[in-house]
Amino acid sequence: MHSVVVVDGHPAIRLAVRTALTSTNQFEIIGEAGDGPSALAVIRELEPQLVILDLELPRLNGLDVIERVRKALPRTKLVVLSGQEESIFGARAVKAGANAFISKSEDLQRLVHAAHAVLAGYSIFATSILTSQSTLLDGSRPNAMIRRLSDRELTVLQHLARGLSNKEIAEILLISNKTISGYKARIFEKLSISSLVELVDFSRTHRLVT
Repeated sequence: MHSVVVVDGHPAIRLAVRTALTSTNQFEIIGEAGDGPSALAVIRELEPQLVILDLELPRLNGLDVIERVRKALPRTKLVVLSGQEESIFGARAVKAGANAFISKSEDLQRLVHAAHAVLAGYSIFATSILTSQSTLLDGSRPNAMIRRLSDRELTVLQHLARGLSNKEIAEILLISNKTISGYKARIFEKLSISSLVELVDFSRTHRLVT
């Protein structure tokens, strides 16, 4: 039996993943978490063989969780299960240390296959992401602009798109309000937008938030 921790902000998703994996009689779900900090605590305590996690997590995003788990538990396999665009987030997940990226729009059997594959030493990503991360060369102007954002800028953008204030974001990320204002200004500049209304519209159009 392979030990697994499932991390997602939605209990229904965690239940679906649990059901799909345990039905094979080859996986044991030893822990669950609904936000980033809780995920880190559970993973560090239980040291599972496999972690399945969303990128869009409350309080600490999935990319940050992946980076920290990869440093603390290098043998643990990490599978991203996300509703966000792999063309945009896949390369970031690779860089952070994930072993696979599966879309929530796919059948859960795809997730089960990925779980077996990464435990056997394989990686599951779109071919274009694994071949020198060629998606970075995508000529699409919106995609090119998004890829100019740092991981932290992307995190701030997602919080802003969900309606959080600068102060609320600063408290979540444990940085100053002034620093958030700086990130916000750079986001506006890189995306060529001038208002929060435009930011929300851009984020929804390009599935930066779900």
